Amino acid sequence: MPLPPPDAAREPMHTRSIRVSSYARKDGLWDLEAELVDVKAYDFPKRNGDMHLAGTPVHHMHLRITIDKEFSITDAVAAYDAAPYGEVCSAITPDYRDLIGMNLLRNFRQKVKDHFGRTAGCTHMTELSYVLPTVAVQTMANVRRQAEADLTKRPFQLEGCHALRLDGPVVQEFYPHWYKVSRKKASCK
Repeated sequence: MPLPPPDAAREPMHTRSIRVSSYARKDGLWDLEAELVDVKAYDFPKRNGDMHLAGTPVHHMHLRITIDKEFSITDAVAAYDAAPYGEVCSAITPDYRDLIGMNLLRNFRQKVKDHFGRTAGCTHMTELSYVLPTVAVQTMANVRRQAEADLTKRPFQLEGCHALRLDGPVVQEFYPHWYKVSRKKASCK
């Protein structure tokens, strides 16, 4: 369902696009390739006096990580196609190899923030990395579904959002083994 129409006339200003594609590799690992593009809907003067034209990327960056079946990062590479300060911005790319060894499911976003916060990283590259855990989960969904047949291990996604709470209708229908009646519901009976 789309958003309702706006209630006032408006003009476009800025568009940020984030795209992530994942790939199963022949060596049993997975690659996630993320891309961030920022464009303005208007021309504006750059500091050197040239004009930055509407629709031309202000930021255009890429981040590829390789993960194993435990969601640990085994390789990482960053690259820039456009950045407001050119080589000064892109000089940080080698530092993003420090993602290697981090696990996407173990406090990843906080670890990235702690490691690459403020002047230790690129705000946009760091923000781009934040989408990787959920994309990795979607990438591995089929592998995880096969593992869910083992009723001794609770599926990792349960309790991950309001729809997958243990006392909710989704868990009751699709994961009945793990369904729990809430205290509120139990006390109302």
